[in-house]
Amino acid sequence: MTASGISSSAVEIFTARERARFLQQNPQSVALAERARQSLFGGVPMHWMADWSTPCPLFVERAKGARFYDVDGHEYIDFCLGDTGSMFGHSPDPIAKAIAEQANNGLTTMLPGEDAVVAGELLAERFGLPYWQVTATATDSNRYVLRWARGITRRNVLLVFDGCYHGTVDDVMVRCHDGQTRPRSGLIGQAYDLTQHSRSIPFNDVAALEAALAQGDVAALLCEPAMTNIGMVMPEPGFMARCRELTRKYGTLLIIDETHTISTDIGGCTRLWNLDPDFFVVGKPIAGGVPCGIFGCSAAMAEAMQQARQRASQNSHGHGHSGMGTTLSANALAMHCMRANLEQVMTQAAYDHMLPLARRLADGFRSLIGKHDLQWSVTELGARSEFQFCAVPPKTGAQAEAAFHDELQMALHLYLINRGILITPFHNMTLCCPSTTAEDVDKLISMLDQAITELLAIPGARE
Repeated sequence: MTASGISSSAVEIFTARERARFLQQNPQSVALAERARQSLFGGVPMHWMADWSTPCPLFVERAKGARFYDVDGHEYIDFCLGDTGSMFGHSPDPIAKAIAEQANNGLTTMLPGEDAVVAGELLAERFGLPYWQVTATATDSNRYVLRWARGITRRNVLLVFDGCYHGTVDDVMVRCHDGQTRPRSGLIGQAYDLTQHSRSIPFNDVAALEAALAQGDVAALLCEPAMTNIGMVMPEPGFMARCRELTRKYGTLLIIDETHTISTDIGGCTRLWNLDPDFFVVGKPIAGGVPCGIFGCSAAMAEAMQQARQRASQNSHGHGHSGMGTTLSANALAMHCMRANLEQVMTQAAYDHMLPLARRLADGFRSLIGKHDLQWSVTELGARSEFQFCAVPPKTGAQAEAAFHDELQMALHLYLINRGILITPFHNMTLCCPSTTAEDVDKLISMLDQAITELLAIPGARE
């Protein structure tokens, strides 16, 4: 018997049946997968695209709203939504219009336009920080903010929570094991010791937080207000307030990364929970699915950034380089789409539609868990919810990871895919968008109920 309450042998039988079904009903994806192996490493344009539950990649033809269509003509209700990249639906009409408008007016020039000014004003109004910069991705935003934090504080150490997600910034690729910081497993080509300037501690552990900060060498605490990648982990009451209090006490900057948690509220957890960060980061959905990232800062940080620039200039010989920015950062297309997204897509009306549906979905998950007498739990945050293979919602990244059952998770995902429903891979997270309907939510619950019923009907499933 596994921690999930379902035997591995039953999962194996269930998975084999679903893999055969997928291969039978997706001949065009199978053919494209074979063709792709001749030119794409691993048969996909990015290696993790092959890490889904399907026996070969599922090739998409088009996507719109809360649905996408594969090359075999199947329609899917999408609760993954590009893992938040399309949080407001695929190709919202205002974004499609903005792309068309900008297509003949220049895509990138290395110069600002009026869109940049309007977007900055909208960001300041929405998130409460006065000054903004635009990048190509949230990874870039986190990397650049970390440079600013080190330049401002003249400290080198970054503090993160165990199991965090901040893109592919080198400095965050650490975990906490038995109270010690260790490099994250599976890293390829890591040339230097990440533990020299990065420190990892458990989420929701105030004592560990203060002990790490009290060493006096931490430039910044970079954190999600709720963890979303190791499995969803909510902050204990008062924990984020303590993060703000203790970072101030020990001269450490607080960076809030809301690339996923922006699903909580139109102003993110930052406005909803009054987090008062020094720096604020969002990526993926900010331009309606067009690659773009942003970071904002307080007035005090803006002044400190100017001082850091002056110090760096004094120490340079000839032309300097901040180590930040790419030529495609804040390109004209991204700026026009971000303006349209903030004005017309990422609206209060959108959240008013998404949030009740996510609650309906979370309640449906809980009902299924009770119906089937499973020791599982549900975590929800705004438009996002997740069912987890543990009786009580996890409080740390380690607890969330301990609840993983990769084979069961992938079996359930594959069952849903075979019946026209997609949820986020690697864990059981779902996201509702403005195009999601109550009928879509009810279908997911119905299909998951059917999957669990069939799985539990396999002899020995509950042994």
